[in-house]
Amino acid sequence: MSDAPEMAQSVRSRGLWRDGWRLLVFSGKRLIALFLTVLVGVYLTIFIANMGGQVDELRLVQIRGVVSEAVRADPAFQDMTAQERNELIERQISLEVERLNLDQPFILRSFDYLYRAMMLDLGRAEQMHSDAGSRQVYDIIVERLPATLLLFGTANLLVFLVSVWAALHLSRRYGSLLDRSVVALAPTSAAPAWFYGMFLILLFAFVLPALPSGGMVTAPPPENRLDYLASVLRHITLPLVAMFISSIFISIYSWRTFFLIHSSEDYVEMARAKGLPDHLIRRRYILRPTLSPIVTSFLLMLIGLWGGAIILEQIFNWPGLGTLIFQAIGHRDTPVIIGTVVIFAYLLAVTVFLLDILYGILDPRVRIEGGR
Repeated sequence: MSDAPEMAQSVRSRGLWRDGWRLLVFSGKRLIALFLTVLVGVYLTIFIANMGGQVDELRLVQIRGVVSEAVRADPAFQDMTAQERNELIERQISLEVERLNLDQPFILRSFDYLYRAMMLDLGRAEQMHSDAGSRQVYDIIVERLPATLLLFGTANLLVFLVSVWAALHLSRRYGSLLDRSVVALAPTSAAPAWFYGMFLILLFAFVLPALPSGGMVTAPPPENRLDYLASVLRHITLPLVAMFISSIFISIYSWRTFFLIHSSEDYVEMARAKGLPDHLIRRRYILRPTLSPIVTSFLLMLIGLWGGAIILEQIFNWPGLGTLIFQAIGHRDTPVIIGTVVIFAYLLAVTVFLLDILYGILDPRVRIEGGR
């Protein structure tokens, strides 16, 4: 009898070891799969952004034009003969071509770009620079990223919390006037946020000049922190409201339908029959079993927060990643374009990996491969 506790402890230890090994194998497989996905996505971005090497041909023409103009306009080279100036131009062009590795075939350079991109060595921008004057792509992106996270992160978080809260209440008031109103207003979300943004700018920045039409802060920025915060709040109001209006009704409608399906389950009806309060039924019997899809929706919403940022940030002159991408496309600054895609790909891969882990924590029905 005395050996029974030791045997039980041994069984539990072996079970924990097997579960840990399964988790390790599962995590390794997922990481490899996500790494390969990011690898393919980044390489396709490099290939498309360079148009299969055609952009490099344009770059060679641009280098030749810039070097020739610089040499001919420099007074130090005016005493040279035409032949000497042409030789100097060719030498400087060769040095610039060698510095950019443009003397190698594109297929070789594309793999070199891929390796450096995967190592987050995003290189130097060709035309653009950060407000601090840095030409490093990493510095340019890091400088613009907080503005996009502030605007789109706040808007998505607000839409998510309000829509889940409202949907839970509407799921218990199916067919009411408020419920029918939300269903009727759901199609208004077909219009993007920038569409509502134009009307908000017209109304609140020009007709009723109460809020600024664009920017993130007044110029010059206030030195006092409270004044700076107040300025940011005034500037963020219109784009935040535009995003909220464009998403809230369809989000409430979607979650309301989702909660309606779960509120008709047998265990929910049993809880009602027992006389449990409505708030307890909503929290324990409807919200808790649906945490996995709720967390999935929220995290994917956050990771895709700058997907529609280009037009909205341009309209409100918001200094975020959307404006950065628009400017990079206009300048044909390939390193900046590739850098933003690389950062997005890594964020997406990390989010998907965390979702796999969270599923196992939030939903006991999820089992790791090989489990029973």
